[in-house]
Amino acid sequence: MEDKIKRIRELIRIVSEAGKAYYQEDREIMSNYEYDALYDELETLEKETGVVFAGSPTQNVGYEVLSELPKEAHEKPMLSLNKTKSVDELKEWLGSQKGLLSWKMDGLTVVLTYEKGELVKAVTRGNGEIGEVITGNARVFANVPLKIAYQGQLVLRGEAVIKYSDFRKINEEIQEADAKYKNPRNLCSGSVRQLNNEITARRNVHFFAFSLVKAEGVDFKNSRREQFLWLKSQGFETVEWKDVTRENLSQAVKEFAEAVENNDVPSDGLVLLMEDIAYGESLGRTAKFPRDSIAFKWADEIQETTLSYIEWSASRTGLINPVAVFEPVELEGTTVSRASVHNISIMENLELGQGDRITVYKANMIIPQIADNLTRSGVRDIPKVCPVCGGTTEIRRLNDVKTLYCTNPDCEAKKIKSFTLLVSRDALNIGGLSEATLEKFIGAGFIHEYSDIFKLERYREQIVEMEGFGEKSYENLMAAVRKASVTTLPRMIYGLGIAGIGLANAKMLCRQFQYNFERMRHASSEELVEVDGIGQVLADAWTEFFSKETNNTQVDHLLSELTIEKEEESEENPSLTGMVFVITGNVEYFANRKELQAAIERKGGKVTGSVTSKTTYLINNDVASSSSKNKKAKELGIPIISEAEIRKMLEEG
Repeated sequence: MEDKIKRIRELIRIVSEAGKAYYQEDREIMSNYEYDALYDELETLEKETGVVFAGSPTQNVGYEVLSELPKEAHEKPMLSLNKTKSVDELKEWLGSQKGLLSWKMDGLTVVLTYEKGELVKAVTRGNGEIGEVITGNARVFANVPLKIAYQGQLVLRGEAVIKYSDFRKINEEIQEADAKYKNPRNLCSGSVRQLNNEITARRNVHFFAFSLVKAEGVDFKNSRREQFLWLKSQGFETVEWKDVTRENLSQAVKEFAEAVENNDVPSDGLVLLMEDIAYGESLGRTAKFPRDSIAFKWADEIQETTLSYIEWSASRTGLINPVAVFEPVELEGTTVSRASVHNISIMENLELGQGDRITVYKANMIIPQIADNLTRSGVRDIPKVCPVCGGTTEIRRLNDVKTLYCTNPDCEAKKIKSFTLLVSRDALNIGGLSEATLEKFIGAGFIHEYSDIFKLERYREQIVEMEGFGEKSYENLMAAVRKASVTTLPRMIYGLGIAGIGLANAKMLCRQFQYNFERMRHASSEELVEVDGIGQVLADAWTEFFSKETNNTQVDHLLSELTIEKEEESEENPSLTGMVFVITGNVEYFANRKELQAAIERKGGKVTGSVTSKTTYLINNDVASSSSKNKKAKELGIPIISEAEIRKMLEEG
């Protein structure tokens, strides 16, 4: 008994830390598989001993929110769902009742409230009792109706998610491998809980309704299905569902399982809900779970294999990630031979060593992960030198997570990523220099610093003999390099890869300093934070970059190879300087809103995504529209102008 209680205390600590990292800090310190196993072990021990401590994850509905967003108590507590991995248990739970089987989406639960047909409030689930008010952010979700036909009070719950297709697009725009988002859920959580809803809008967050809490005066005929259909009639997208009975439940689960691979909406299982509202409510609830619904977690297909070795993959920032390479196995219909281990802490937790017998699975049937290590020979051979450059490595600890870094500032892996950014579309735009080609050239010693890209003709004979190259490929590459040598200052600055300085920031800096690069690179932190969009963090990154002699030397060498064109927007007295515009609705004269934005920026104006007291003009061809932006502009006394009027302002300037 004493040993079991000791284990309970230990499990509470481990599971709580993992839950806090995942839900509050958007990071993972263990796999989902391991978390579920430890949680189940804790729950079993509590039942066996009858001992439940305050603060046990089995008793908490969620985690306290820690942010600057306003907080609000839910009218009704938002409980977790009990779960099973057995279809037979699902059948037993449903019995003779009818049910609705739907995706259990993997995002952030949000409660929406409508009054008199308008969205008036949005609150996150938070800890189940108290959530964060995110009304402004919900208004820019991609598919949430701001107005509906129903005029009574409507309260509904749903999941805010970022689709896999959007997640991939966002990650493709991030050059640094270790800066990419780990999964859609983490990205969605950060997007929904933003203090700036312009960022939320750019992330293309979608909302899928899964529960109607209140709709005064509507007869739903005691049917959850009718509720879902009614929500659709009001303009909401609902979670995809299937009508089920005990007889067809197995087939429905199978159909959902087959659809996982091609489902664009992240999910981590299914939810079975009683169709009969009154019957479901009559079942009541436990302290933690409602009894009218249950979650189904996929029974992971697990295969045993042998760990061949740990591959260490270096990145631009110096982070070296461990990747487990194992003998190939079939999982969920595909051959798998690799799985990310994320960091040294997880390796140590698994006691992972070369030659160990391991079990592997696909988290949510998609992402390969290690479930367990059966032989646990122990972590060894953590590289003391970087696998790319041979520089010294060091283990760093951040938030109790140990990671490996290369300390060599001239590491070729860092150069590869840096050069990839420099030649990317929004920087110098050299299409013929892929990351793989850069790796070859750097490895061959053709490129040591930025300016060497423009001296590749010295290695003509070697390049045409390289695999994948020939005379034509070489000539095409040289033509692309020559074309790239004529560029603009913002593009060059963006290509330097200064932390946080994107193309938009680079343009703002250039305008503020009248395109005087010498002034810019010697600017003080105080001068930099006066630039729109540049806060203290970005200012510090800028000054740190230009405080290093090697960086300045490389930039000077690069500038000597470039012809910097003076942009139109650098005119002496830009007519729209100091003005802030918001563009909404369709445009007719310009190809699209981006083209209009570029025209405004060339005249010194700034374009933002939301109407605030700082907005000078709202541009909308439908001046009389009752859109939320028009309404906000009228409330604040901000003029609403048409496309014809902004064209006149641009021409007069």
